[in-house]
Parts: sequence; C-alpha cells; structure tokens
Amino acid sequence: MSERLVPLGEIVSTHGIDGWLKLKVYNPQTTALSANQDIFLEKGGICSPHRLEEAKFHRRQLLLRLRGIDGINEAEPWVGSVVSIAEETLQPLGPGEYYHYQVIGFDVIDTQGNWLGVVTRLWSNPGGDLYVVTGEHKEHLIPAVKEIVEKIDFAGGKMIINPPPGLLEL
Repeated sequence: MSERLVPLGEIVSTHGIDGWLKLKVYNPQTTALSANQDIFLEKGGICSPHRLEEAKFHRRQLLLRLRGIDGINEAEPWVGSVVSIAEETLQPLGPGEYYHYQVIGFDVIDTQGNWLGVVTRLWSNPGGDLYVVTGEHKEHLIPAVKEIVEKIDFAGGKMIINPPPGLLEL
C-alpha cells in the first residue's frame, strides 16, 4: 500500500447485533469520517480496506457500520483494530494549521533548550488535548495550547514549549 494512512481511533467493541462497531476516536471533534468513504482496519499487522456505510456519535464514541459486516459475529473479529483513512482524503488546512498526527515523533524542547522527549501520541479529553511526551526517564502531558506550545518546527521536526512552573514536575 503506497498511500499514507492516518489513524483516527480504535474499535473497542461491537454495538448491538446488527454489525455496528464502536470506535474510540483519538480526536472526539473529528469530521474526517463520512458515509461512502473508504477506511482501513489494521489488526495484527494486517491492514484491510472497508467501505464505511454510516457513522454516528453515541455517548462520546462513534458507531460505524461497514459494508459487508451485517451481524455481531462478523463484527467481533474487528474489535481491537485501528481505524485509519488515507491522508489525501483529509480536508485541506489553512495557513498555520496542522493535524495533530503530523507532530507525532517530533522532539520536544523547552525554551531553555532542554530536550524533554518525543511526542508519542495525542490524548484528547474533555479538558482539552494533551501531547504525550515520552522522555528518557519520564512521561510528560503537555497541554496543546498556544500559551504553552510556542513553536512547531515542521522542517526541523521539533516542538518548542514554554511550560508554566510546575508542569514538568507533575
């Protein structure tokens, strides 16, 4: 597969007996999934394409109905799969905007030049998004807000932050 895939979430369970899958989305505000769209399910190193017939929110999770999955027995094997879409299907962004997945793997450095770690994932929660930064001996949760994230250097693959006192000690 030559296209780059963007992970959107993980199938956590089935829903009902008609083949619906419950997706825990990485970004609860996502608008990247819509009916009649090709998506990819990856589990155990195998990635398979599917056609999304319907998507609807239900209790802070997204319910998915895929073509050809019409019952609970057909849906159950997909629990634990990561749902992705092709990068080129994402909406174009305006100047200065970026998708959070684009900073995964970036080095995180504070304004004094201290290396804190690498962005390993984004954690979305009701209080706001947090970058999970994994360092040599510690993991940091950095709020994804402009008051803390001073600069994202896409060419250099790094994020420069100005943490408030005490944030890095948490």
